Amino acid sequence: MQKKIFVDSHCHLNDEKFAADLDDVIARAVDAGVTRIINFGSTLDDSARVVEMTAQYEACYAGVGVHPEEVFDMTSADLDRLAAMTKSPKVVAIGEIGLDYYWEKDADRRRLQQKIFIEQLDLARQLNLPVCIHEREAHGDAMNILRREGRGLRGVMHCYSGSLEMARELWKLGWLIGVDGPLTFKNAAKLPEIVRAAPSDMILIETDAPYMAPTPYRGKRNEPSYVVMIAEKLSEFRAEPLEMIASSTTANAERLYFKAMRNA
Repeated sequence: MQKKIFVDSHCHLNDEKFAADLDDVIARAVDAGVTRIINFGSTLDDSARVVEMTAQYEACYAGVGVHPEEVFDMTSADLDRLAAMTKSPKVVAIGEIGLDYYWEKDADRRRLQQKIFIEQLDLARQLNLPVCIHEREAHGDAMNILRREGRGLRGVMHCYSGSLEMARELWKLGWLIGVDGPLTFKNAAKLPEIVRAAPSDMILIETDAPYMAPTPYRGKRNEPSYVVMIAEKLSEFRAEPLEMIASSTTANAERLYFKAMRNA
């Protein structure tokens, strides 16, 4: 029987929680059929580290960007530094970027998040790269920015937490949603309904490791091999064979992150 192939389309293996056993973590993922792992940066230095990892590990690819919790008033030199990182052949996206109002309550800092989000969207457009978006409790502003500034861009709303109505608007705009460990939680709330309604070509599976481990590992360190559990729960909710979920989500990741497909 042919082995099922998966892509963990979003994680953070550069996190210190993996410092002691990173080789084993990646080996377990590959053994589980996870052939490609996309690591995302959250700062400029962090982005440089995930790019370095792509040379160390065949399975690893990278996204570079400044996370909304880490934003600062970026200069043209800072944006140039990000752009230079994308020359590495295994950098496949700008991300993770976006808005986070859960942690940030200050109005001026929220406006700075919006400014840096827009600047990085523009950088992605100039570089013809897809975008990975972090959005938490900022649904309205995020959608308004995507409507105005996201035209012509491709991307994914990572770790989707919005409504079904918002998801439908994203799909109409050509944006995918990423689903993670919360899909497996008993209190998954609206996520099961959303994934049932999603077009098969508009979903990615991801772990966001080391965060948000799926049941039965909730509360423990997450890792890329667990993306198979996300696929299994997606298979259950959509009443589709796991082979179909593996095939469609892998194809979706390849289509969005075209450089990953080209260099695999």
